Amino acid sequence: MMRIEINLAEQTLKLLDEAGRVVRSYPVSTSKNGAGEQKDSFCTPRGRHIVRAKIGAGVPENTIFIGRRPSGEIYTPELGERHPGRDWILTRILWLSGCEPGYNRLGEVDTMQRYIYIHGSPDSAQMGSPGSIGCIRMRNRDVIELFDQVAPGTPVRMRET
Repeated sequence: MMRIEINLAEQTLKLLDEAGRVVRSYPVSTSKNGAGEQKDSFCTPRGRHIVRAKIGAGVPENTIFIGRRPSGEIYTPELGERHPGRDWILTRILWLSGCEPGYNRLGEVDTMQRYIYIHGSPDSAQMGSPGSIGCIRMRNRDVIELFDQVAPGTPVRMRET
């Protein structure tokens, strides 16, 4: 089974094969607030996770998601200009769930209840530096490629170094 490694310091996501070899590496953008597991912190959680759900198979690139459902709209730069502060969730969603009770699972530190995703972003969103409010942002074409290579249950490890 494939697995995902996210390095917060490097702002990279690596897809690894069963032998631990890097199949693909992508630039990402994690939280501008840094690492942390606490509810309402807007930080990116660390530790062991899994892909709990894959959302958006087959929808067009730049599809806008609201509450994990396609809104029927397609993102455009003009729409982005009309809503400058919005945190856009586009194209595909890999919804993450923590695997470590008390650290990133259950209670006030539950990754899934915090709605932490790997998801697509506007093409104008900067990758390679922190900028999200907790999620892992990717370029749309990259998240489609990743989405097509992983299954629910895929292990995800997020680390600071």
